[in-house]
Amino acid sequence: MSRQHIVKSVFWLTIAEIIFNISGYIVHSGVGRILGPADYGRYGLVVTLTTMIIILIGNGIPTAMSKYLSEFFETRPDMIKVIKRQSLILQSILISAVTLIFFALAPLISRALDDSSLTPLFRISALIIPAFAAASFYFYYFTGIHRFNIQAVLKTVRSAAKVIFIIGLAYFFKVEGAVAGYIVAPFLVFLIAFGIDEFHILPIWKKWIKEDSKHSNYLKTSQNTQAKNPSPALLLKREENKSFSYKKLINYAWPLTLFLLFYEIMISIDLYMVKGLLHNDYLTGIYNGALTVGRVPYYLFYALAIVLLPTISKTTSQNKLKETKKAVSQSLRLMLLLLPPIIILMSAFSIPIIKLFYGAPYSASAFPMSILTVGVGFLTVFYIMSFAVNGAGKVKIPMWIAFSGAMLNILLNYFLIKNYALTGAAIATSLSSLTIMVIMLYFIKKYFKILIDFKSLFKIILASVIMYYTSFLFPKTENLIFIIWALILLAIYFIILYILREINSEDIRIFKKLISKK
Repeated sequence: MSRQHIVKSVFWLTIAEIIFNISGYIVHSGVGRILGPADYGRYGLVVTLTTMIIILIGNGIPTAMSKYLSEFFETRPDMIKVIKRQSLILQSILISAVTLIFFALAPLISRALDDSSLTPLFRISALIIPAFAAASFYFYYFTGIHRFNIQAVLKTVRSAAKVIFIIGLAYFFKVEGAVAGYIVAPFLVFLIAFGIDEFHILPIWKKWIKEDSKHSNYLKTSQNTQAKNPSPALLLKREENKSFSYKKLINYAWPLTLFLLFYEIMISIDLYMVKGLLHNDYLTGIYNGALTVGRVPYYLFYALAIVLLPTISKTTSQNKLKETKKAVSQSLRLMLLLLPPIIILMSAFSIPIIKLFYGAPYSASAFPMSILTVGVGFLTVFYIMSFAVNGAGKVKIPMWIAFSGAMLNILLNYFLIKNYALTGAAIATSLSSLTIMVIMLYFIKKYFKILIDFKSLFKIILASVIMYYTSFLFPKTENLIFIIWALILLAIYFIILYILREINSEDIRIFKKLISKK
């Protein structure tokens, strides 16, 4: 995949991801205002836990499917159906079991959080698991066959569905309705994705396989002859069904599943420890607001992980080491360029940002959010680079690093929340994130021979420092005019980098070409 192709895929997926996350913040803002801090805290606990389970358990097999599809879809399209079918069987068994177990354990989870009234909500939310899993399965399927345009469309549809169903049901049925909206929205996306696959994608693959078989002179003209003397194409098909075993998917999926588990603990445990240690629904709701807004940098770069895993899988399977190194290097550079200004702007304008999304009752979220944003920046680099390592097949390395980070975060949260409450939780997550990012960058250097260009890093730090101190010249207004100040600061940052020649004419050319295309 060329540099322009990578940037193009990331660009349009990022646009879809931005729309998706804007819809998410509209949902959180709307639900937060409708329910109030206490019920919003309860809603946040239930939805976060349920989606965490499906993300960490339900995405392992689909991600493994995506990796192997990306290796075969261009050279052996007849393998697509085989890999997809085997992945679907494994995923169905796993998700059914997880859904039933979660439903049964709802009372115990509520008791652990010292709030038995959460039991009915957790039981309703159990249906989020199969609905979310069904939509995610097709999302990773389209990733594997590099249909990023379809992903962008589905993401946009899901954005609209979230706003309509979650806010609408919350308005009429309060907390229960908001939770139910998380079931309806992904299920609708699954139905649309299924229709696209059945009536658009599969006919293309069948035609491709048929034409390729004719060209290779594999097919026999007589069906009886095929039955008695199987053609090379038929023998190949039988061999492929045997050669791609469930074991291959499972061996890749289980470390990846554990990685997602530990990573999700890493980014969510602070919310549950705030609830468990402080025993205060109001503070839990305040911190949920800080956590939700503070994750903006991660969401903006999520598209990069989507593109990077199949890209690295494809280049490493074809032993194209130069292309692999180039893709990882460009991804790292993209994050180094764009993360610092995003973090600075969110920290500088934390109060108006929080009030924009949640209103004045959530003003206390601003300070912990400004700290969390920095930690999420470190965590974003770790997450994206983890998918580069996963794409290369070294799935146990991110797993163990994420495990270490989760344990460190739990330990730091335990001590810091007791002493510094919400600020302590934000500091704990930020320190843990910095630690695992540094460790991951070491392995990126080891396996891909990529080291951060310190000359470029110095220029980016210099531009960031100038941008940060310039932000004090602008008033921290609580109305939407802060967006204008943010755009001016962003322009200053990029102008400085252009003067320092960190951003060159080639970067500008590619960007212009991207936005000029439909």
